[in-house]
Amino acid sequence: MPSNLHQRFSSEIKSGLLKTLFVVIAIAVGLSVSYAENRVAGHWEGQIEIPGQPIRVKVDLAINDSDWSGTIDIPTQGAKGLQLTDIHVVEKDDSVHVKFSIRGIPGNPTFDGELKDGAISGTFSQSGATFGFRLSRDIVVKSPARPQEPKPPFPYKSEEVTFQNGTVNLAGTLTLPQGAGPFPAVLLISGSGLQDRDETLVGHKPFWVLADHLSRAGIAVLRVDDPGIGKSTPHPKPPTTADFATDVEAGVAFLKQDDRIGPVGLIGHSEGGLIAAIVASRSKDVGFIVLMAGPGVPGAELLRKQNERIFDAAGIAGERKQNLLTLLDQLFTILTSDDITDNEQRQAVKEIVSKQFEINGVPPAQQDEAQIQALAEQSLTPWMRYFLTFDPRPALEKIRVPVLALNGELDVQVDAEQNLTAIVAALEKGGNQNVTVHRLPDHNHLFQRARTGLMNEYGAIEETLSPKVLDLIRDWILSVRR
Repeated sequence: MPSNLHQRFSSEIKSGLLKTLFVVIAIAVGLSVSYAENRVAGHWEGQIEIPGQPIRVKVDLAINDSDWSGTIDIPTQGAKGLQLTDIHVVEKDDSVHVKFSIRGIPGNPTFDGELKDGAISGTFSQSGATFGFRLSRDIVVKSPARPQEPKPPFPYKSEEVTFQNGTVNLAGTLTLPQGAGPFPAVLLISGSGLQDRDETLVGHKPFWVLADHLSRAGIAVLRVDDPGIGKSTPHPKPPTTADFATDVEAGVAFLKQDDRIGPVGLIGHSEGGLIAAIVASRSKDVGFIVLMAGPGVPGAELLRKQNERIFDAAGIAGERKQNLLTLLDQLFTILTSDDITDNEQRQAVKEIVSKQFEINGVPPAQQDEAQIQALAEQSLTPWMRYFLTFDPRPALEKIRVPVLALNGELDVQVDAEQNLTAIVAALEKGGNQNVTVHRLPDHNHLFQRARTGLMNEYGAIEETLSPKVLDLIRDWILSVRR
């Protein structure tokens, strides 16, 4: 699900995904004294000491005529090149006091520490919460372990493939079990935001892990780079969910012409579940579908509930929560209105973004106009307008093939109760009697076993996909293939 709204409506979240949204935490170091300059300029790595969930950071600092600048990367949250501001440095007898903040981020994330004995350590604060942090020159933090990432030798074949959807050239990987076939096959459909064929997110490659698990069990899998990513070419104009559905239809046609392929199904994650429902509702070539955190209600309803869940999990409550939700409602009304001009709409969205920053502790005088403009433009896309108003229920009512619907109870992006209830009701209304539903305790939007479900956990969790989910999908496909 979209991450740009998280960035806008949660002081704990910086956006993508699904197409998904992350806790905004950054770190930087600056010094303004000549002696300190040689000790601080350059590259640093370390972490913020959040109990049970330390956050890795990488900082690059530069100085020009006593003016410091810097950027920070937060690898586990997919954040790169965040700008630093308000860098203050004071040299003391045996240390250097360092203080800095992140430009234009709600909650005024600030680092306050000392450089001593080759390390910078101190206190990080944001929205009233405080944690320790430490940076060092000589410690290169290792990338998080990803124990499920497939490793050779593989007991199946992998083929690089391409197929066309109009002017769009789509490239991917087809994994085929050993033998002559025909094999049941699935096409994997990623969530919102442009992603590669592995659905790579904060170091995880869930579609590769899923494809490996299924192909080892005798199921062929096609996973594809999104248009404009990897080896796939972009759509000629900004695409919507409807355009992505035609890409999937082209993928189904590609699989159906292969003699090694038997029945073809779809596995859609997040927005990919929405796309799977659209395609299955109008294609006779789709034999079954798996909805992994798929939407069951219009986008505006989903995103409002999404933000409520994020606020609750992040401890945002009371008047602040209500004010943010009111702004969200106003944003949706503006984005779906046909009664105002484009310029009026753009200005109204910018005003809402500015108010959101103010609620989250960034007064107008400290707001970055360029950032506000960029955030407003992210909302004013054809994709967002389509997503907000599209109702998946009529498509679900037309589906007659077997459906497996999965949702994690800790999913804050696609609420399990809201969406599974709507999906089941629509399928039953249409007369589909082959529906299997699983609500998974302690699972988040990525189907990892999690603690809070918030997006800032995604990269910190070593597990890419829970073994229970992998086995559920495999066993169900083998039971319904036809």
